Amino acid sequence: MKLTYKNSGVDISEGNKLVDIIKPLARSTFKPYVLTDIGSFGALCKLNTSKYKSPVLVSSTDGVGTKLKIAFMMNKHDTVGIDLVAMCVNDILTSGARPLFFLDYFASGKLSTRQAADVIKGIADGCIDADCSLIGGETAEMPGFYEKGEYDLSGFSVGVVDQKKIINGSGIKEGDILIGLASSGIHSNGYSLVRKLFFDIKKFRPKKKIKELGCSLGEELLKPTKIYVKSVLKLMKSNRIKGIAHITGGGITENLPRVLPKKSQLTCVIKKGSWPVLTIFNLIQNMGSVTDREMYTTFNMGVGMVIIINKTDQKKVLRQLKGMGENAYIIGSIEKGRGGVKYV
Repeated sequence: MKLTYKNSGVDISEGNKLVDIIKPLARSTFKPYVLTDIGSFGALCKLNTSKYKSPVLVSSTDGVGTKLKIAFMMNKHDTVGIDLVAMCVNDILTSGARPLFFLDYFASGKLSTRQAADVIKGIADGCIDADCSLIGGETAEMPGFYEKGEYDLSGFSVGVVDQKKIINGSGIKEGDILIGLASSGIHSNGYSLVRKLFFDIKKFRPKKKIKELGCSLGEELLKPTKIYVKSVLKLMKSNRIKGIAHITGGGITENLPRVLPKKSQLTCVIKKGSWPVLTIFNLIQNMGSVTDREMYTTFNMGVGMVIIINKTDQKKVLRQLKGMGENAYIIGSIEKGRGGVKYV
């Protein structure tokens, strides 16, 4: 047998089929500033310098983590792409930046066109929700590197903000209010603990119906990460937002202090019970005998993003967020202290 790339495990024609499928998905996200089509060696985007007096680019890269294992178990791949976009664009948003474009990296042992197309459809859906363009990516077929049917994802996003409008927490002071924006579920963090509890210890199957959840366990665990871009950018037009925290790995406890001014001697005081903790978190805590400290340092607990504003603006901001369809709650305030987060 003559050795070829195909019988070595890499089928270039399968990759070409995928490109043909994803081209219209990517094009559906294009904005006028995108200058090249899918397939170029490098994607070109034109920056509108008339719109930004002093434009600053903000970038972020992330993945979906072991949440992908749930997608493999359920053989459902059209939502993890949304997670991928969300994890990047929500990070960019914390600086007050508008996401411009997104690129993805999809790697598998043997490329399945249908599976990959489902993933990339989710990425395109996420980009539309984030109002940014999917301008390119990389599909890698790596025989012997991944288990059969499994893949890995990474995402890369770039946004822009006018330098004078950067949100960096420098203006945060005692008495400011913390407003929590509701999450859609676990989002994309803490899944190693989740999988150990439900699948290793409890021996649940992903399609097990959970009465309290109103759906199967797998369906709950695959709920995509909420994208906050459109709501928060709209809110910024008429309000001064002093700080924004994306509640990801490290939970509320680790992420909120990241937005406080350096050496400020300020503490984020969180009032427990001021927002509805999602049912899935109560199940995890009760079934796993997980401490409060562990829960709030691992999960978002129902709050996917926190914004910090003047106390005098709280009623207006809550009203505006409600009008945009967001569930928002006053979850605490900024007080003098030793830094970090204090729960009361």
